[in-house]
Amino acid sequence: MKRNMLSILILALLVVNLVLTAIMMFSVMGSSRKTSALIDDISSVLKLELDNQSATGGAVEYDVAIDDMATYTIEEELTIPLMTGADGQIHYYLIAATLSMNTKHDDYKKYGESVADYESLIKGEISSVVGSHTLEEMQSDIDSVRREVLERVQKLYDSDFIFNVTFTKAIPQ
Repeated sequence: MKRNMLSILILALLVVNLVLTAIMMFSVMGSSRKTSALIDDISSVLKLELDNQSATGGAVEYDVAIDDMATYTIEEELTIPLMTGADGQIHYYLIAATLSMNTKHDDYKKYGESVADYESLIKGEISSVVGSHTLEEMQSDIDSVRREVLERVQKLYDSDFIFNVTFTKAIPQ
C-alpha cells in the first residue's frame, strides 16, 4: 500500500512540475519576444545589422587577409565645414580617418610605403567630399560618404591598393 501511495504521489508531483514548467515557458516567451522586438527597433534606429548580409545587402566584404593588410592613420583630426542645410546654419564635422591597404597589391610597393608623403592630398580629398554634403546627409548615410572618399582616393592614386577608408571618429558639431 505504501509503495502504491508513493508512486501516486510521485506521479502527481511530476504532473504539477510539468504544468508549472509549461506556465513558466509561456510567460518567459512573451517577455523574450518583447525584448527581441525592442532590440530590433533600437538596432534599426542605429543602423546596426544583426544578420550577416550578402554582398548585395551592403555589408562590406574584403578579399584581403588580415596578414596582407597595412593601415595608415591620418594623425590630424580634420574639422570640415559642411554645406548649409535646411536650417540655414553652418555646421562642422570632426573626422579622423584610417586607410586600409593591400600589401600584396603591385602598387603597394610603389605608393604604399610613401602614403605619408601624400597625406595632404588625401586630406584634401576627404575635406572636399565631406564638405560637399549637408549635416543631414552625413548623419543619415555616412557610409556612402566614406565610399565616395574611397573612390576619390583610389582615383588620386589611379589604383585600388587602398581598399577601405574608415572614419575612426566622426563627430558632428
